[in-house]
Amino acid sequence: MTVRVQTEDFDLTTEVAALRAQNPKVGAVACFVGTVRDLNEGRTVETMELEHYPGMTEKSLEGIVNAARERWPGIDVLIVHRVGKLYPLDQIVLVATTSAHRGHAFASCEFVMDYLKSHAPFWKKERTESGEHWVDARVTDDAALERWGLSSGNAKAQ
Repeated sequence: MTVRVQTEDFDLTTEVAALRAQNPKVGAVACFVGTVRDLNEGRTVETMELEHYPGMTEKSLEGIVNAARERWPGIDVLIVHRVGKLYPLDQIVLVATTSAHRGHAFASCEFVMDYLKSHAPFWKKERTESGEHWVDARVTDDAALERWGLSSGNAKAQ
């Protein structure tokens, strides 16, 4: 299990190769890379700044990984999440999961990302042409989590 919160960018190829090298039984890798969009809710995004609580954030992400591993025994998970000031096209987050077969790899990757969007303690502030504002949580993020039998009130990432 690997969880990192960092300011520097990550290299997808390097990260996936390192994750795969840990287990010769891996038959499938699923990845999600989230990036900064140039437009959000009709406003042009100039920058996005992500803040977090060091220590607390990593513990929360580790709890998400543990929840995924309980559902899909045998998977491995990598989460790399950036913080600090980012610009459109910059990478924000990498979630990669490995499994013996593709079904568990795809499902666990989506589960981790859905859980992360709803429960990881990150705060986003966007700068647009109209100034700075904090980005609110989206109803669609909670709906995605509900597909897994979880809600904002009962999901626990310890």
